[in-house]
Amino acid sequence: MIDKTIGFIGLGNVGSKIANNILIEGYKLYIFDLNQTLSKKLVNKGAIWAESISKLISKSSVIITCLPSPKAINEVMKLAIPLLSKNDLWIEMSTTDESEMIKLSKLCAKKGIETLEAPITGGQHRAETGNIGVLVAGERKSFNRALPILSAIGHEILYCGKIGNASTLKVVTNYLASVNLLALGEALMVCKKYGLDLTKAFHGIKISSGNSFVHETESKVILNGSYDVGFTMELVCKDIGLFNKLTDKFQIPAQLSKLTKSIFEEGKLLYGDKAFSTSIVKRLEDKCNDDLRADGFPEKLVDEESIKKGIEVKI
Repeated sequence: MIDKTIGFIGLGNVGSKIANNILIEGYKLYIFDLNQTLSKKLVNKGAIWAESISKLISKSSVIITCLPSPKAINEVMKLAIPLLSKNDLWIEMSTTDESEMIKLSKLCAKKGIETLEAPITGGQHRAETGNIGVLVAGERKSFNRALPILSAIGHEILYCGKIGNASTLKVVTNYLASVNLLALGEALMVCKKYGLDLTKAFHGIKISSGNSFVHETESKVILNGSYDVGFTMELVCKDIGLFNKLTDKFQIPAQLSKLTKSIFEEGKLLYGDKAFSTSIVKRLEDKCNDDLRADGFPEKLVDEESIKKGIEVKI
């Protein structure tokens, strides 16, 4: 089945970038968000504003949701599932609860609606260019159907098997990024207090065994002082909460994840729900009465790699 018309629900920081890449690829795109002002740039580029979820579904064979929480997904799908038809395809691209995705996919299956979970990973700057990674789970036939659309959204696309697998893997990767962020703040503060030049420290870590994707990206906006990664405290607390739910489910004595959650919860109280997640380092700066600034680092992250064609990662 070749899908030409897509409905997209959720035009936040990530959703708007995903929707834009779908539009660039030439699909007819209907869009909806509770905040209509978020649609203006996309409408100017050719997207069509749907006045309701009902109208969006009536015009689309594929609907994509990119929403901030499991609660928001449930609220949208409570409206959407009765309106979707047999052979329609729902693609959920948020970071969400694997148990909720399994439950919703079973409700869809009763009506013959195909379901995929396809969270993206790799940072908003890569979401903008389409060089982002995509983790996908669901029926293989649904994956094959969606691959042209997913190839418009991301570069490396990994099929993970049954529903729940991709959501779990995304929660794991977000947890690892959060732990790494805390460790980097402490590492950079040691360098600062010791008297090391922070630019040299950045590049030293970059060429070392301690390097990471988080260091190569988020350390830059920490050293700049903008902290701007487009990802918020409330979202990182939600994601670590989902990770902790999994460790509790399997009775894993995960002490580090509980500590990580408590540190970010403190950061959220100090700086607010909408503060950038990298602001967690400001908590350390405040306690140490020192900052982690260095010249020459960008205010915002930019993907400097050329735009790459979307491909399935074969394993």
